[in-house]
Amino acid sequence: MKTKYFLQLLALSSLWGASFLFIRIASPVFGPNVLALLRVAMATATLAVLMRWMGQRWTWQHWRSLAAIGALSVAMPFLLFAWAGLQLPAGYSALLNSTAVIFGMFASARMGEDTITFKKLLGCACGFTGVALIVSLGPVEPSLKVVLAVLACIAASACYGFSTPITKRAVGHMQPLQIAAGIHVLSLAMLLPGAAYSLPDARFSWQALGAVAVMGIATSGLAYWAHLRILRHVTPVAAMSPIFMVPVFGVLWGHLFLGEELGHGLLLGGSLVLVASALITGFNPLQRWLDLIDAKP
Repeated sequence: MKTKYFLQLLALSSLWGASFLFIRIASPVFGPNVLALLRVAMATATLAVLMRWMGQRWTWQHWRSLAAIGALSVAMPFLLFAWAGLQLPAGYSALLNSTAVIFGMFASARMGEDTITFKKLLGCACGFTGVALIVSLGPVEPSLKVVLAVLACIAASACYGFSTPITKRAVGHMQPLQIAAGIHVLSLAMLLPGAAYSLPDARFSWQALGAVAVMGIATSGLAYWAHLRILRHVTPVAAMSPIFMVPVFGVLWGHLFLGEELGHGLLLGGSLVLVASALITGFNPLQRWLDLIDAKP
């Protein structure tokens, strides 16, 4: 993987790491159904404006493919994580989100988009160990709701994992912006019935609305478009590697903006996460210097 793509993935992980904090702010106010709808609606509006500004056409002839990708990568994960945010701390959700790489690796291998190697399996092991140290998982009072919330996070992560190789194929015959805009429009239609049902129970606050605006415009709309652009140049598993770095930034933003304590395992865990990303993506920051040393005069 080229350095510029690795750095772009690193920037995306910083945005996605903040989304779990925003979910914890907004989900108790709006409720999961309305939160997911508002988030997708703001992302759709942002991408529609970009489509108009850049003069790109909507590709409705591929609506079946777009609907499948939208359900797996937008509608279902947004709703499931929003519901889990009512029960679990942001760190738990971020940690469980890391399992998407495992699902994506096996799904990509089955579809012939990638191969499973010992190095990638080792990277997954390092990643899980790193994020566990970062979020400093502690005992959670067991209950049916907690168990269901954990299962919801794993199901959402599985959706992300299974959708990535499908999306990789889609970028071969559609532009990234066309895919991003199309899947968000169709996801909006999927989420509308549930949001309409839950709307009477929703409350309102400017803080929650601001959190949804950031998620919709930045971490969903713009970030998804950027991620699709990167996906054209890297393997599906490599494109999912920032998921291991999301908890790093989730903890960091919580410390800077919410005053949360830094876990004792942040330094060691962060190092393991970066090692995991390098193993999975094949990115080696020292490769350029090694190439220069090996270069013939």
